[in-house]
Amino acid sequence: MKTTDVTARLASLGGAKWDLHLAARDRVAAGADIVEMTIGEPDVPVPQELMQQAIASMQAGRTGYSDGRGEINLRRALAARYTATRGRQFEPDNFLCFPGTQTALFAAMSGVAQQGDEVLVGDPMYATYEGVVAASGAAMVPVPLTPEHGFRMQAADVASRITPRTRALLLTSPHNPTGAILDREELIALCELAKENDFWIISDEVYEQLVFEGAKFTSPLSLPDYADRVIAVSSISKSHAAPGFRSGWCVGSKAFCDALLPYSETMLFGNQPFIADMTELALQRDSSVAEGMRTRFNRRAQILADRVQAETALQVHRPEAGMFAMINVAATGLSGDAYAWDLLDQGVAVMPGSAFSDSLTSWVRVALTIEDTDFELALNRIISHAQAKTQGQTASATQGVA
Repeated sequence: MKTTDVTARLASLGGAKWDLHLAARDRVAAGADIVEMTIGEPDVPVPQELMQQAIASMQAGRTGYSDGRGEINLRRALAARYTATRGRQFEPDNFLCFPGTQTALFAAMSGVAQQGDEVLVGDPMYATYEGVVAASGAAMVPVPLTPEHGFRMQAADVASRITPRTRALLLTSPHNPTGAILDREELIALCELAKENDFWIISDEVYEQLVFEGAKFTSPLSLPDYADRVIAVSSISKSHAAPGFRSGWCVGSKAFCDALLPYSETMLFGNQPFIADMTELALQRDSSVAEGMRTRFNRRAQILADRVQAETALQVHRPEAGMFAMINVAATGLSGDAYAWDLLDQGVAVMPGSAFSDSLTSWVRVALTIEDTDFELALNRIISHAQAKTQGQTASATQGVA
């Protein structure tokens, strides 16, 4: 039986990127002593007030069909939140609600790009972005994000890759996997390119509330001169430690949301009313868990950088936000993939950098989301492993000289 072109386009973009993570889970299930530092799960449970709201809404009968745009009270709460944080007015019709950021991004991308188009994406990138672009039919054009520039997108690199087929630039700030943040001037430069060359800016802002002390988040939605060409996506998955509830949204001009609505309704026809009520409550107040996560993740990133760089030959890229840190493992003589699988045998699971880019073949991504005792145990194992590997490299080099 034949399948469609989209299945062929996505055939090589599935779960292989998560093979090490799944292998680690299998070993844990079999009783192995593995500290998992692979995926970005918040290190706290869903806040009780949100759980109670979801339960109360279900018990009150809020389990029927929803408004295709998303429940109106949730969209009013979103409009109030974005008006307060972006410095300009938003209305309920500037929003469409989806089950999580991933679905919102999939829909938004499908609304602006198609076969024959090109989409610019910062490289490295979150593991699903390549598939999101490919599903639309467009071609992904990687824009290099280099350690020399702190993994921050450079307008000159974008400009050199713009063609008449360019339809969108996908931004992630704060960035996954590197934790880099674009400042206002950098965003203006990128938005100017979008304006001059008539393409969309799609901004994934899911880590907005996990910005570390000393850093500042700016959204392109805060730049009124470019508002009509900016689409942002986000959710409560990270900010409110509620990834399993799959509650997200996209925000853009009313004209864009009106145009995307039939596509959205074809996919799911609104979000679940009881989850909408929970999300409405989450947006009406500051997150009760975000500040704690920011503090812990920042502290763990600093400890990781200080100890790894003082006690091994490895190098750490210090994140400005988010749930992860990047380690350059080139000093071990291993690729990031080989290093990650070898480290797994020593009881620590991390993500190979190749899951996010071919440019990160000497890197691994480390989640900062585990409890302090497990984090210390994993850090000690990482350091011991690195010391053994780099000593082996030194011994081999010495023998070669002799």
